[in-house]
Amino acid sequence: MKKIQANIVVIDDQEDILFAAKMLLKKHFENIITLNNPKDSIKILAEHKIDVVLLDMNYRIGYEDGKEGIYFLKEILLLSPTTKVILMTAFGHVETAVEALKLGAFDYILKPWDNIRLIEIVKKGVTQSRKEHKTSENKLVNDFFVGTSSVIVKAYDLAQKVAKTDANILILGENGTGKYVLAHYIHQQSSRKDNAFVHVDLGSLNENIFESELFGYAKGAFTDAKNDTAGRFELAENGTIFLDEIGNIPLTLQAKLLQVIQTKTITRLGEAKPRKLNVRIIAATNLDLKAEVQHKNFREDLFYRLNTMQITLPPLRKRKEDLVELAHFLLGKLSSKYDKYDLVFDEKALEQIQKHAWFGNIREMENRIERAVILCENNTITIPDLDLELVDSFEIEKEEIQLSNIEKNSIEKVLLKHQFNISKSAEELGLSRAALYRRMEKYDIKND
Repeated sequence: MKKIQANIVVIDDQEDILFAAKMLLKKHFENIITLNNPKDSIKILAEHKIDVVLLDMNYRIGYEDGKEGIYFLKEILLLSPTTKVILMTAFGHVETAVEALKLGAFDYILKPWDNIRLIEIVKKGVTQSRKEHKTSENKLVNDFFVGTSSVIVKAYDLAQKVAKTDANILILGENGTGKYVLAHYIHQQSSRKDNAFVHVDLGSLNENIFESELFGYAKGAFTDAKNDTAGRFELAENGTIFLDEIGNIPLTLQAKLLQVIQTKTITRLGEAKPRKLNVRIIAATNLDLKAEVQHKNFREDLFYRLNTMQITLPPLRKRKEDLVELAHFLLGKLSSKYDKYDLVFDEKALEQIQKHAWFGNIREMENRIERAVILCENNTITIPDLDLELVDSFEIEKEEIQLSNIEKNSIEKVLLKHQFNISKSAEELGLSRAALYRRMEKYDIKND
């Protein structure tokens, strides 16, 4: 029997599972890679075209909620959208596996598995992965769309110029504006493009595992440290690390990150000797970091280390001329995903796409169009398919302005009442001191 040309990765912390899977799969497929730590998959995915990943959902003793599996599922799909992830789970955790299917997993298999069913699912995954990869070969990196509006063209022109350097970059923009896509684009335009692009969602990292995730650890450094393990910085060696949601790092951990950037070294937990780094750093946030620095929520020295070059991505409501073209682009991408190639928007749907405020930006548009592609019963996508309310974005903006004026006036009255005593004013308004400072900054309220 001729083997199928495919690259399969199996990830499980139990050696007997890895051995059994490899013995079975190598009878049918050319290249089988086994890993006992899901973090190692990042480097593999950066260096090879992987068709299918078989991913266990739990890796720590005593934890069986599947959260680690969900986390690494998202990471794998971000790094390699055409890779098909098949989850391995016990019978009692089927609900978590079903949740993962909604997030993009290809399928799941119960442990102990049925050999025939496992081979069947993997074959389907390889076929689908190859089909999607072929479709995307002629597209720009990460199904990437720029548009023609002056604000976005300016942002990408700047990105292209700075990509050729090793300067640290800070990307600013609202949620859903495409900060990850821009970071990946910069990496692909750089001299580091053949090395790893490692994405770290700092907003989802628990403070207790921050150091071990980013800097790695030595065997025996803590209870579950069974092997020497590289952190995200080491996995990005000679490549790019993308520190997403940088504004969410607690002050106590900012100093540790600053030291890594300044010294260009990391020290694994449980080790004393620092390791040299050659990594390009791109960071992103939806917060106003200058305001966070002013209010002592973010270190000024770290801000300037990250902010060698700053690129701001505009929200969709500032890119009206790009909305229809972007909608068509996303429809093409999602039609391919669901094998529904003959879908079109009706005229009223396109009109409403132009009117909608898109406060969730590109992410919101993609989610709504994906919903429409799934639900559409004929070849034409309508307003109900998109679930868009018939509200003009300019009316929404007018409402926002009115509400902003009301909030500003309320804050000014309370501040005057307490003679600009921040603590008393914040208490009356039901805000923290930092939140009140941010609103004063937003509305340009000064203690004159």
